[in-house]
Amino acid sequence: MHRQMGAIEDIYADVEADVSEEEFREAVEQKVEQMGGLADTETAAMLIAHELSEGEVNAIADIEPGMEEVKFIGKVMSVGELRTFERDGEDEDGRVINVDVADETASITLSFWDEQAVSIDEGQLEVGQVLRIAGRPKDGYNGLEVSVDKAEPDDEEEIDVQPGGTTAIESLTLGQSDVNVRGLVLDTEGVRTFDRDDGSEGKVANLAIGDETGRIRVTLWDERTARAEELDPGVAVEVVDGYVREREGDLELHVGDRGAVDEVEDTVEFTPETAPIDAIEIGQSVDIGGVIRSTDPKRTFDRDDGSEGQVRNVRVQDETGDIRVALWGDKADKDVQPGDEVFLADVEIEDGWQDDLEASANWRSTVVVLEDGATDTAGAGGATGDSDGTATGEQADTGLDAFADGDGGSAGGADGSGATAAAAATQTDSAEAEVVEFTGTVVQTGQPVVLDDGEETMSVETDATLQLGQEVTARGPVADGRLDADDVF
Repeated sequence: MHRQMGAIEDIYADVEADVSEEEFREAVEQKVEQMGGLADTETAAMLIAHELSEGEVNAIADIEPGMEEVKFIGKVMSVGELRTFERDGEDEDGRVINVDVADETASITLSFWDEQAVSIDEGQLEVGQVLRIAGRPKDGYNGLEVSVDKAEPDDEEEIDVQPGGTTAIESLTLGQSDVNVRGLVLDTEGVRTFDRDDGSEGKVANLAIGDETGRIRVTLWDERTARAEELDPGVAVEVVDGYVREREGDLELHVGDRGAVDEVEDTVEFTPETAPIDAIEIGQSVDIGGVIRSTDPKRTFDRDDGSEGQVRNVRVQDETGDIRVALWGDKADKDVQPGDEVFLADVEIEDGWQDDLEASANWRSTVVVLEDGATDTAGAGGATGDSDGTATGEQADTGLDAFADGDGGSAGGADGSGATAAAAATQTDSAEAEVVEFTGTVVQTGQPVVLDDGEETMSVETDATLQLGQEVTARGPVADGRLDADDVF
């Protein structure tokens, strides 16, 4: 008997559930009685220990909708407002309050009901408390949440997350609310209006932000939409009191009446990882970066619903190859010229014209035009927000670095000329520029014509009528990175 009592103490010592030793012993005695002598005290203790540990998860990130019950700890990040609702067939209203808790891996919403909810509303729960929680996971209106059966404070456990602090983009999970996220503005879109079911007019706008862990699309509603038109790419911002939703499988950070998007002075880094163009395949959604080699005029078309759409095709080249990119909707208005360096995120790879691959930059894509080399704006490796909230560059190891200095076949002129040091070397410091010849393939017609010899590009001013793909030689003086052709042959 003494050995069995010692065994029970040892088994209880290994139990991590929040239960006293007295409660544990009572449960063991009940188990022995229930089994009618089929189990001794030690066996019953092991069975109770197993039942208590069932459902225990190591972290909030391990919680899944299919679990029947989970037990975990979390720190209270925010407490919502008490809401009442009518229950079918009952005279008394139901009451519920939502509480967001987090650990170092993720956050999740807890639903407390009726008497528990009233107690919390009366101040029985404080932000920053650590709770030991038992409940049932389910898919709620805002994503995964836990309906709480039992929650008790745990003053001994420590969780290294701070209420009111910022959350890394990579750590955002569906259903989170009241989150603060800092990032660099990568791309913005104009305000769009729509009709609500009640007949009122709503407004929505989008921007994309990135930090050192990733990027996310931000959706602004109604009065908050003006921020999308006030912010420029490269500005460091903080999204305050945002909430996480899902659209077509992607997480989005939404900003409503309670939220805001504020410029900040803190340093925020964003380092894109781009896929080599020669390695991409049909059906992929990828990030690519490189230099604009040619652009086509914007085209408009009529959709099936009678609305008008627009698209503009450009060709992007990195050190491994090139690809045609279709810029749809507002992205067709992007001011991109041959020689510009760009970062394009979440483009869909499709089967294009003449079985050539084509990248489609649609509503979920991000298009960043890089300024003054590959490290000066949000799309650049190591781009940071400086003291006035604008972007400053620090060279980092990214897929775009090959274009920062005009190497790797890049067209490095910020004025769209694409003239590199090889062409500039033919110029002199005298008042009259030296006459040079440049032979290449026509990759853009119009004014200027852009020629590409496979290693560099040259913008050419000429009245000659040329066709895409035609190989020509232009002769004339070069000034400010542009060849003023006297002859084209």
